[in-house]
Amino acid sequence: MATVVGWLLRLTLNTKPWIEQQHPIENVRGDRALFLPSVKVGLGVFLAVATSLFALFISAYFMRRMGADWTTLADPMVLWWNTALLILGSIYFQRARTAAQRGQIDGVKVGLLAGGAFTFAFLAGQLWAWQQLNASGFYVATNPASDFFYLLTALHGLHLLGGLWVWGRTTAKVWRGFEAADVRLSVELCTVYWHFLLVVWLFLFGLLLST
Repeated sequence: MATVVGWLLRLTLNTKPWIEQQHPIENVRGDRALFLPSVKVGLGVFLAVATSLFALFISAYFMRRMGADWTTLADPMVLWWNTALLILGSIYFQRARTAAQRGQIDGVKVGLLAGGAFTFAFLAGQLWAWQQLNASGFYVATNPASDFFYLLTALHGLHLLGGLWVWGRTTAKVWRGFEAADVRLSVELCTVYWHFLLVVWLFLFGLLLST
């Protein structure tokens, strides 16, 4: 299982399929080349792999919490604020996506900047939650519950950091004078990725609260 998890981690953290270029594919009649958004397919595969990775860790979480040494944690209250920040980030990415579809480059700029800012604030809040746990005496190796809290939140945070790298590339293009049509696909795929990580976090947050 460790081998499978390691392979999934390398695949999800090192691969960013939505930044690749579109590739022409000849149609069946052979009379013209069709440009298909292969990056959409790549992102779909990537999200499927990421879902499998999170599912493996969540399954391990449920199995491990049956142990006698499991001590329930008091989840830091800052997690509620962090959740609100990530929701706002996802909302602004959706606004950027809508603006790109309408050709409104100013709306794309606002949406990307706000979405990225809320995401950075979320990650800072997660680090604050770690600090609160440490101050309460719950360290990485204190008990299995704290181990999984750090593990699951770190895994989610690493995926967000990967997304922020792509966000930075897309935002730089916008501020270099690219038109909305030039970044429309990148904005759309970033938005899908943020929505995915929001759903993952809402599930993880509910899991941590309920157990």
